[in-house]
Formats: sequence, structure tokens, C-alpha cells
Amino acid sequence: MTSLASTSTTDIQPIRPSTLSAKLVMALLLAALADWLFYGQRIGLSLAIFAAAIACASLLANHATLNVRRAAIGGAIVALGLAPAVEELNTLSFLILITALLVALLLATNPETTGLADRARALRNFVLFGFLRFFPDALQLFNLSAFTRSIALWLMPMVLSTVFVALFAAANPVIEQWVSLLNPKVILEYVSVPRVLFWALMLTLVWPFIHVRWRRRKIAVAAATDVVESEPLALFVTAEFLGSSTILRSLILFNLLFAAQSILDGIYLWGHVALPANMTYAAYAHRGAYPLIATALLAAAFVLVAMRPGGPAEKSNVVRPLVYLWVGQNVLLVASSILRLGLYVDIYMLTYWRIAAFIWMGLVALGLILIVARIALDRSNRWLVCANWIALTIVLYVVSLVNFDGFIADYNLTHSSEMSGKGVAIDANYLLTLGPQALPALDKVIAHRPGDDCLARRRDRLVETQRLDLAWRAWSFRSWRLQRRLDAEAKSQPGSRPEG
Repeated sequence: MTSLASTSTTDIQPIRPSTLSAKLVMALLLAALADWLFYGQRIGLSLAIFAAAIACASLLANHATLNVRRAAIGGAIVALGLAPAVEELNTLSFLILITALLVALLLATNPETTGLADRARALRNFVLFGFLRFFPDALQLFNLSAFTRSIALWLMPMVLSTVFVALFAAANPVIEQWVSLLNPKVILEYVSVPRVLFWALMLTLVWPFIHVRWRRRKIAVAAATDVVESEPLALFVTAEFLGSSTILRSLILFNLLFAAQSILDGIYLWGHVALPANMTYAAYAHRGAYPLIATALLAAAFVLVAMRPGGPAEKSNVVRPLVYLWVGQNVLLVASSILRLGLYVDIYMLTYWRIAAFIWMGLVALGLILIVARIALDRSNRWLVCANWIALTIVLYVVSLVNFDGFIADYNLTHSSEMSGKGVAIDANYLLTLGPQALPALDKVIAHRPGDDCLARRRDRLVETQRLDLAWRAWSFRSWRLQRRLDAEAKSQPGSRPEG
């Protein structure tokens, strides 16, 4: 026997294709009405008209399950909600109108909710999940469950592949030329993408009012446990949206894309083949470094999700080698980014931000290697986080001991046109911003510019700052070493400027 044990479940009524077809036609008509009322137009009375149309369409689509008395109350609530929007459309009247539509729909189509908490919970679920229902329901109309699963399996690989192609196009002019050959403008001339997106948005918004589904209580057998049916997103979950099949497809596509980028870098960066017309190595290097680092970070995030502990792909003998290959390509990508930045620094000199970029790229490469170590050694994500924190701590500690001011000044001077005969002229103004540690380099610049009195006066102010740094309260080992260097250079060059 069955007992009248009431359990809270999600009772999704079966969808009959014939009924659903009529509802789909109604939704398309409402989308067409929204296009006529809203697209490219100022919104005012049109919103009230559209809300009234939604209410009428909802009444017509769900008339078989309506209670006349409750429907009449719902109609009165909609009328009250329309009044402020007709008077003046603003934020408050808009919220009142939406609330009136939702409350009226709840009263008319869901008589089982009686308490305030139940009604609030039903409205919350309607608002959060209602707009997700249109596309799964439309696929169910055409009985395309296998097609839906195929979409779920290929959706993430194709979306991420598109993102990677966009990043590669930003970093590589050759790939950009290949992408430009697709010429999407030809398609856009005949299809208005914003308008298509507008229709899709309207369909997702009006569909919950046309095809109404609420959480309901139903009679269950004794000793039955709560059985929660899936939300609209379950189609994608059951299709293994993040399963081993999806991950395998993703890794195959990603490895092919990254191989193409790596081959091009091997040709142009490492092989020094002539670049396309109107493209210099400096521009190529500067343009490519940061998009490629963004690509590597996105790749690392995907690997962490795909190879999560206990996930379907973690123990796969097919997926693991592809992951190792892809991470290896990402490490090569980071190496190419470092080379690109190095080429750019060779021409446009060194700065703090460029040093930070070198360090950051090295940390990214190390992080990728640690990801491989986590997978190979079967460690947890906690181990990976701790290893990265330790690496970051060591790097920051070492960086705190490095005299970057002096290093940048010396590097820029050595590679400037004044000293090496190639490159750009030394930027004395930038050297001055580095502080007293740039004094040795500034002295050499002044020696090559004997008539630059302004630079000499600014250099003297740095000397005064250096003397203040030698006071015992402000003393530091770095300032002391700098003073010894200045004194040694002054003794070795008797004709140089005195320090006083």
C-alpha cells in the first residue's frame, strides 16, 4: 500500500510536443511584438502593452489548468501593476510591474503554494531558473536528445578554441591574417547579430510565462526518499559537459591550435624568418607577449578543472598524455613570450614593469610545471597551492635583495646608442626617476653630454639625496655600497666631476 507521505520534490510535468509547438508559436509572436515595440525605440507605454500581451498569452497557454477565481485575482493584480507603468515608466514602476506579473502568475497557475515561504521559494526558483528553460524545451520539442548531447560535448571545446584563436590572433599577425580571410563581415551584412541576440533574449524571458512549471508537492510511497528531478541545465550535465569525452575533444583541438602557434613562433622568432610586410620584430614581440601569457593562464585553469581529483579524466590513459603534451606546449608558449619581451627590451630598454613581466612569466611557467607534477605524483590541489605559494615566497624574498634601480640603469646605459652604437638613446629622465642608484650611469651620460647643465644640476640633487641616505638613521648596506662605487670611480677618473 501507499501512504500519504508528502515529500518536497520537483515535479516537472511531461511535455507533449503538440502543446509545446503551440506554445512555441506564442513565444515567437511575443518576441516579434517585442521587436516591434522595443528594438531601436524608446521604451514607455510599450512596456505596459508588452506586459499585458504576456499576461494574455499566459492565460491562453495555460487555460486548462487555471482556477477561474484565482485567475481573476491575478488579473486584478496585473491591472494594478500596469497603472504605475502607464503613469510614468521608471525604476520603481518597472519593478512593480514585474512583481505584479510574477505574483499573478503564481496565484493563477500554482494553487498548491499557500504559505508565504512556499510562495517566496517558488518565485525565487522561477526567477533564477525560468530563463534557462527555453532552449532545452525547444530541443525536446524536436526530440533531439542525441543532438543535445553532441552540443554539450562540443560546446566547451569550441568556445574555448575560439577564445584561444582570438588570443593567438592578437599575438600573431600571421594568424590574424588567416582569421581575416574568413571575413565575418560578409555574414553580418545579411544577418543582424544584435537583433538575433535580442530575439533570443526575448524568447528566454517570455517562455517561462508561456510554459509554466513550478515546484510541486506530490504523493509518494512509504519509505521513499526525496527524489529531485533535474533543473533545465541537467541536459548538459547528463551529456557529460565536463566529462572525459568533452575533455578529450577539448585537448585534441587545443593541442592542434597550440601546435600551429608554436610552429609559427619557431619560424619567425626562433628561426628569424622575415615577418609579413609592415611588421617589425619589436612590434611583433610587444604585441604577442601578454596575450600569450593570458592564454597560458586560461590553459592552466582548464587543466585544473579537467584533471580535478576524482574527476572522470584524472585516471584516463588517453587524456593524461594529451594533458602533458598541452602543458608542454604552454611552457613553450611562455618561453616564446619571454623571448618576445626580450626582443622588445633589446630595442626599447628595460623598465620596472618589464622586469616584473619577466618574473611573472617565469612564475607562470613554473606553475604549469607544478601542475604536471601534481597530476603525475597524484597530489591534491592543496599541495599545488602550497607549492606555488612557496615558489612565490622565495621569488619575492630574492627580489627584495636585488638592486633593480642600479641594474636597470646599468643595462639601459650599456645597450644605449651612446655606449653600444645601436639601440635608442639613453633616457636620462627615466634614469633620474630611479634614484641615487642610477648615479654611476648618469655620470657616464653626462660625460657624453658635457653641455647638458640641466642634467648636471639634477644629478647633483641626487648626490645630496645619497648623502642623506648615508646618515646613520637612514643607512642601508645598498647605499653604502653605492657610495664606495662612486668613490672608486672618482679616484679612477681624476677629471671627473667632484662629489661636492
